[in-house]
Amino acid sequence: MADSIMSKAATMEIPINSNGDTGTLPEDDSLEQDLQQVMVSGPNLNETSIVSGGYGGPAGGIIPTSTIKGSSNHNTSPTEEVSRGVAVEKLDSVKKWGINTYKCTKQMFSEKFGRGSRTVDMELEAQIELLKDTKSKYENILRLATALISHFQSMVQTQQALGDTFTDLSQKSPELQDEFGYNAETQKLLCKNGESLLGAINFFVSSVNTLVNKTMEDTLMTIKHYENARLEFDAYRSDLEELSMGPRDAASMVRIEMAQHDYQIHRDKYERLRSDVTIKLKFLEENKVKVMHKQLLLFHNATSAYFAGNQQQLEQTLIQFNVKLKPPGSDKPSWLEEQ
Repeated sequence: MADSIMSKAATMEIPINSNGDTGTLPEDDSLEQDLQQVMVSGPNLNETSIVSGGYGGPAGGIIPTSTIKGSSNHNTSPTEEVSRGVAVEKLDSVKKWGINTYKCTKQMFSEKFGRGSRTVDMELEAQIELLKDTKSKYENILRLATALISHFQSMVQTQQALGDTFTDLSQKSPELQDEFGYNAETQKLLCKNGESLLGAINFFVSSVNTLVNKTMEDTLMTIKHYENARLEFDAYRSDLEELSMGPRDAASMVRIEMAQHDYQIHRDKYERLRSDVTIKLKFLEENKVKVMHKQLLLFHNATSAYFAGNQQQLEQTLIQFNVKLKPPGSDKPSWLEEQ
């Protein structure tokens, strides 16, 4: 059958160029070999691409694929190259994040169910637990001191209203003018001293709040980064130990070398953050002692002077600790703000 097809193809007229001219294909061995190749394995489209009918090489409509590919690459703009590079970089970043998340999650569950080991610094862990407990207790001090301010503020406002009422009655009751006058002066003096004590307690609360919610919180944030680094370090350490216990063929050695590299990176990160936490805990302790020594002394002296009725000592305490009182009505919004 193949012989009959080749004999017909040798005598039939087909276009031999792009103008549609016909002719007879030459009877040569090369054509026969080409037809056999097409019949047996199909046309080789890896080398050429037919873009318009005809047999006769590139001039007859057959263009090498390499030429088309070359022109396609040549037309690629720099913007497309940059966009492609950014996409590849993002894809690589997501891939690394996924692998890291998987390893850390696996390590976390292994530790939770007692199947994996974790790196523990007993001394540092004890200091961290002490800091968390101290922060919790100082937050309770803040809540109680804030409540004291609220209740005491109400009492001072009541004393102010009571003093104003006594003053008004002293002017409208001639027979009790002196009595109402004495009580009015007493309530006004208590109100003034109460505002001084409120100023001292507000200063105390502000300083402790800065210590707890800024200084301690900053240290705890560093501790959180340290704990995450510890988990990553243990995850990559476990991965390296698992690979080291396996076979030692060429592919395994490559994986072990890569795991060793990742392990060293996370080990350096873990040790750096552990050093940062140690330093911050040391400075935090020094700062805490300094701040609380001053604030507790202020709180004690101001409270004692107020309840002893010693106005002079109370004022001296405020001056000693550089406590500035807000003028009456400063907390109220201005007329423009109310509008």
